[in-house]
Amino acid sequence: MNNIPSVDLHDFISEDPNRKQKFVDAIGKAYEDIGFVALKGHFLDDDLVENLYNEVKNFFDLPVATKQKYEIPEIAGQRGYVSFGKESAKGKKEGDLKEFWHFGQYVDENEKKKYGYPDNVNVEELPNFNAVGKEAYKMLEKTAKYVLRALALHLGLEETYFDKYIHNGNSILRPIHYPPIKEEPKEAVRAAAHGDINLITLLMGAQGRGLQVQNHKGEWLDAIAEPDELMINVGDMLSRHTNNKLKSTIHRVVNPPKELWGTSRYSIPFFMHPVSDMKLDVLNNCVDENNPKQFEDITAGEFLTERLIELGLIKK
Repeated sequence: MNNIPSVDLHDFISEDPNRKQKFVDAIGKAYEDIGFVALKGHFLDDDLVENLYNEVKNFFDLPVATKQKYEIPEIAGQRGYVSFGKESAKGKKEGDLKEFWHFGQYVDENEKKKYGYPDNVNVEELPNFNAVGKEAYKMLEKTAKYVLRALALHLGLEETYFDKYIHNGNSILRPIHYPPIKEEPKEAVRAAAHGDINLITLLMGAQGRGLQVQNHKGEWLDAIAEPDELMINVGDMLSRHTNNKLKSTIHRVVNPPKELWGTSRYSIPFFMHPVSDMKLDVLNNCVDENNPKQFEDITAGEFLTERLIELGLIKK
């Protein structure tokens, strides 16, 4: 496959069974072929998107010393600010040319002990930042739920199979700022080639060139969404759970041409994670003589910890 297919969530949530099945077939085929789709019909309205980008830009424009007040090393970057160059792709020594923020799951006070999630970090200087971030988180989580319902049907599972695993799941909304490049990078790029850890990723801000996806031939394709589309890809957890039937595709964010080095790039991925005790054991109906079981049994929490160590966010 040499391009990213586009699908419309309105088809899936319509009352028309033919439109619904068309969506299931299209997204299932795309995720088996290349692991990415561009999605229209999500639950983010234009005002929310505009407000979120304004708040994100306002935060990253704050002085470095102010931003660093919100960097909390003891929670391994799970909430709040992560400064420039701290994260690197698996197997890479060079830090990516980015800084970012993490909004995490919102659980009721009486459920906090059960899940053990850190509190979200409140930015005192920007009174609307946290409220807008929470609203975007909820709308992206809602969108992801319906995408996973479609994938459950494609896999021959109950439509709501994933619902219990993603309710209060360990999902992360990550606004990213790729600052202007001031000097020739030796090895680093804005985001080195990698696969995502989670079930699926919903990406805002893929309208310009930069994001590239690797197809099965090893070729790099530009992944450019329309203004009203989210780019959604399969993560390693879902790939593992489906015995690689659904593909977690390697992707990267390349540095812009030299004439655009003076510009910032912003993107906002939502990493849909399940609860930590979800078993990622290979699904029985994804194993046969031609595709034997490829992965050992593991929980989502165990897998996440392994990967955060590899990324340098948790120190051994």
